[in-house]
Amino acid sequence: MIVCLGPERTVRDATPRDPVPKGSLKALQTTISRSGPAATASYTLIGAIVLLGGIGYAVDQWRGTSPWGLFAGLVLGLIVGFYELAKTIWKS
Repeated sequence: MIVCLGPERTVRDATPRDPVPKGSLKALQTTISRSGPAATASYTLIGAIVLLGGIGYAVDQWRGTSPWGLFAGLVLGLIVGFYELAKTIWKS
């Protein structure tokens, strides 16, 4: 195979380079597996706030106590979410 690089430069039998260095896939896999607990904790924090805030909003609509159910749900969601975050961070 002849590759033309210009009017006077040609390379014979050029082989295509590997687009990804061999060590980088292993490094990516290690990084992703090590970041799993932090990602889980952040999703738990967001999920708790949204879920318990939604339950508080539903209670407000049902009982007519706006905005206290939503406020209580959001506060409880923050407490539960940060508790789960702390458990992940300070795991022994």
